[in-house]
Amino acid sequence: MKAINKKNQAMVTKASNWLIKYYDANDKRDIASDNNEKDNDEDCKIWRGFNRLCEKTFDKYEDCIAYLPKREIKNIENSDLY
Repeated sequence: MKAINKKNQAMVTKASNWLIKYYDANDKRDIASDNNEKDNDEDCKIWRGFNRLCEKTFDKYEDCIAYLPKREIKNIENSDLY
């Protein structure tokens, strides 16, 4: 993903990478959730692990966008990644 301003490129790249990691963990969490319903076990260790990973990766994404101007954040949110 390309930043609007070159000086923000490093942080935009970091934010994009954390967003990709979040969506990957979210997909795995959804799969674990589907398997969880079949077993009727709400406290599945695998689901909790992916849920924790989702929380951590989204927190990292939010940390990265905290340093970006609003227009860069809007650019990320309007991209195909979001």
